[in-house]
Amino acid sequence: MAGEVVSKQSIFSTLIVTWVAVLSFAIFLGAGSARAESSSANYTFLVGAGFLCDSGDSATCPAVVKSADGASYDMSGAGTLSTQSKSVTAAGTFTHKSTDGKALETGVWIASELVSFDSYGIAPGALLRGGQAFGPSQFGPMHSRMFPGSMPAGGRAVFRIRLLPVWGLSKTATLEVNCAIGKVPPEHQVEGIRLAFEVGGLEFNEEVSGHTLFLLTRPGATAAAKAPAPEAETNSAPNEIQR
Repeated sequence: MAGEVVSKQSIFSTLIVTWVAVLSFAIFLGAGSARAESSSANYTFLVGAGFLCDSGDSATCPAVVKSADGASYDMSGAGTLSTQSKSVTAAGTFTHKSTDGKALETGVWIASELVSFDSYGIAPGALLRGGQAFGPSQFGPMHSRMFPGSMPAGGRAVFRIRLLPVWGLSKTATLEVNCAIGKVPPEHQVEGIRLAFEVGGLEFNEEVSGHTLFLLTRPGATAAAKAPAPEAETNSAPNEIQR
């Protein structure tokens, strides 16, 4: 009986993860058309997912954060945010692990609110870190086709999210996503995520691993991408959302 329960949970978990992976990828692919329709959806972002991942380097994906007692959350996802309408559309997966690495729960997370966003500016060379490209080399051309006119950018976003485990009650929390490229403040030099639960006050604030990235497209950039792109202005940045 126990084996049957575990088996059903494993199958259900796999289905949930697959569904969210498809949803996240749909958000990821649909960002370009959304930007074409509305100038307010000016950022796409990745959290330990997509072309940021490298099968030969487990530190790239998922994004991992720990609490003071050593428990952790593994999180991946994708979405879009607007600094003008102060909105977000994003989803992903999570796994909560105990201090000894055992999976306690797994499920999906969905963003419900953009609390704040601080831009660090665009960084044309961001896809090259330490002289090497982010993720597998084959994702370079794919990035160009999927996001014509987009520019890698740094920043710190705070979202209110709902975590929906395969079993059990949902939880609400704030998810902080920090991409440490561009003009990064001294207090936010570490790339990664942080998680703080609204009920119980549990905080996971030790960034362990995982890549994050924001992609900026300015209004009209999708149309302009059909023509040769001018040299990027590395010091320019859009308006920021403050708390």
